Amino acid sequence: MTEHNFASAVKKVRDALGPDCPEARAPEVSAVTSPLPGEELTEDDIVALLDTGPQEQQTVFALADKVRKHFMGDAVHLRGIIEFSNYCVRNCLYCGLRRDNRRLLRYRMSIDEVLKVAAKAAAAGYRTIVLQSGDDFHYRADDIARMVEGIKRTAAVAVTLSVGERSRKEYAVMRQAGADRFLLKHETADPDLYRRLHPGMTLEGRLECLAHLRDLGFQVGSGNIIGLPGQTVQTLAKDIMLLRTLDVEMAGIGPFIPHPDTPLASCPPGDLAMSLKALAVARLALPLAHLPATTALATLHPDGRRMGLSCGANVIMPNVTPLEFRRLYEIYPGSIALRAPEDGGIAEIRTMLSSLGRPVSETCGHSPKPEWALPTRVADISAH
Repeated sequence: MTEHNFASAVKKVRDALGPDCPEARAPEVSAVTSPLPGEELTEDDIVALLDTGPQEQQTVFALADKVRKHFMGDAVHLRGIIEFSNYCVRNCLYCGLRRDNRRLLRYRMSIDEVLKVAAKAAAAGYRTIVLQSGDDFHYRADDIARMVEGIKRTAAVAVTLSVGERSRKEYAVMRQAGADRFLLKHETADPDLYRRLHPGMTLEGRLECLAHLRDLGFQVGSGNIIGLPGQTVQTLAKDIMLLRTLDVEMAGIGPFIPHPDTPLASCPPGDLAMSLKALAVARLALPLAHLPATTALATLHPDGRRMGLSCGANVIMPNVTPLEFRRLYEIYPGSIALRAPEDGGIAEIRTMLSSLGRPVSETCGHSPKPEWALPTRVADISAH
């Protein structure tokens, strides 16, 4: 990509921000500028922004931080993850939870166990609880609905689900129970690469699930992995374009970390600089999306969370799974979550954020888009 393409892409974002752009606005304010920064970025623009050297990338990082500050404010949302099962029927080549990993000791938490952990997390100060598992059909939609209802009954929190591909009817049951959000990462926007990495699955099927979730009124999250074998800068640009097309409320973007008990064990991890650039460019393209400084980023580099927060991120997702189970939820080895206390290290995170001048949000952190400004969005949750 030429220097002209990079400068042109940066100019598009700056022009959309305008010369009198205030430093920040309150996230609850529904009025937004038009066009939003990023709306006019083409795929070539995104490639140019990603394909930068050390000096240019600092410009991208600073611009992403400005966009984040203006549209999302300084507050950081802490979302506590409960990994309630490491069983998975899928056989994804990069994931330690894959079905054919016979070395992994499997576990399932009971509904009561999940509810007790969620209550502790809410008491510790988390305003969103994330229920995450492998694609484990041992838990019926009704079981997950009972978890959601139990959490909502006892705590003023949002509930995000990340339980993989299900039918529209099952998603409807979960939404009816009160689940607010659903995270279903697309991982890669390249259909051929998706098919190779996910035996028996297709990108089309994943996108169909995301469409069901949108139709049912969930706030939708997706995202991709940086550094997958066979990935290119053009592939990453398509990932960000897809996230914009999906108009996601959240995007999880983090580096690939190889697991020794998977077919990709010998592959190198994702590049730190590219992971940060992808996060920053996603912020430019998705100014109203919640973007986490991911656990994978913090695992790749000890200062990964700080770096992510300076490149457009406004969410941290600490792990509050009981320690006896946490060590077994090994998507990749060496997770920073293994070194955190049972409450996810919320005190240490607060201290780190204070040093950055970033307060912890006291809200549930719903999307700042105008359509989510109402207390509850009425959605068609029919199962057909």
